[in-house]
Amino acid sequence: MVRGVLRGSRPMRGGIRPPFKKTFVPRHPFDLTLTEVVFPKVSPVVDDSALTAALLKRNQDLSPSPTEQAAIGNLVTKVQVVLDNLVVAPGDFNTCQLEEVRQVGSFKKGTILSGNNVADVVVILKTLPTKEACEALAKKVEADLKTNMKTEVLAKGEQHTLEIHDRGFDVSNSQARVRILIATLPQNLRKLEPEIHMDHKLMQSHLAAIRHTRWFEENAHHSSIKVLIRILKDLTKRFDAFSPLSSWMLDLIAHLAIMNNPSRQALPINLAFRRVFQLLSAGLFLPGSAGITDPTEPGHIRVHTAMTLEQQDVCCYTAQTLLRVLAHGGYKHILGLEGNTSIVREMSVWNGVVVSPLKPVYEKPTDKKEGDLEEDIEMIENDNEDVGSDDATE
Repeated sequence: MVRGVLRGSRPMRGGIRPPFKKTFVPRHPFDLTLTEVVFPKVSPVVDDSALTAALLKRNQDLSPSPTEQAAIGNLVTKVQVVLDNLVVAPGDFNTCQLEEVRQVGSFKKGTILSGNNVADVVVILKTLPTKEACEALAKKVEADLKTNMKTEVLAKGEQHTLEIHDRGFDVSNSQARVRILIATLPQNLRKLEPEIHMDHKLMQSHLAAIRHTRWFEENAHHSSIKVLIRILKDLTKRFDAFSPLSSWMLDLIAHLAIMNNPSRQALPINLAFRRVFQLLSAGLFLPGSAGITDPTEPGHIRVHTAMTLEQQDVCCYTAQTLLRVLAHGGYKHILGLEGNTSIVREMSVWNGVVVSPLKPVYEKPTDKKEGDLEEDIEMIENDNEDVGSDDATE
């Protein structure tokens, strides 16, 4: 020790030791499924056959009919044939060059909802994605579709319409729609100019959609996962608190709820449904939580960081309210088979038990903008770890 300074320690400035740098360690929320050995059940197992039957019925109601499936499939096949021909033999079409055509999204994954007859296809261009190239490709696809259909006997309403938008373009008829999403090779992304080319972030999200679909096909092909995803999608449409959850977040949480357990076997749908609310209630998607790491992105990106702090709070306390309703037999109201969504806003009574909606915990700062506070939290969390940031096609 030399003059009050430990040998090998950092010298103090002005006699004041520098502040200790706290390391951010994300925490996993309490998960009863993973800790069942430590916390064995005291009461006998509850008969969940009614909940299971309700979940399967709701899934059947939400699933597209065979007619809808056929309509979407037929249109996707026709568009895919035209695009594949442009990849192999573009002929005199030289406005842009196509590298690859990939189906993505709910239709490809088998989680599409009834009434949402939309299929997504990503077209990766070898060339830079200018707005003029997108329009030229759209008109070429429309012209080739008309040429290919000249020999067919068209049903009523089979005529195709074309709509160009900032993501690409849509080809639709009276029964279905195919959304063609434009992307480019990853090495071209840094060359994009906002005034000339299509939006850089949209191109990235379309490439991410391909990675998401590939991961889903390899890891989440179990039928129970698809059933749970369909039910969760319906919840995001009926409960505003869950609307910030993207389709990719729903895919990952459904996979986690069903497959991530000690036995590594798929959990029954009724247990997985309860587990989703348990995890969200325990803070799975709150600041400081380990959450769910995006398996398709480098850098340990936690998917819930795409939500604002207020959205994370609302999602958590709404899940807590619904978990209490579910615990007392109110599953029909949660699934939409009875009642309405007022159970998250108004007091309700279940078999003599009163369930009062919970209140927000997060308060918007008065002297600092919310965006600044979120940036501060992210800086703290990312200070010592590579922790960070979706399928925007749905």
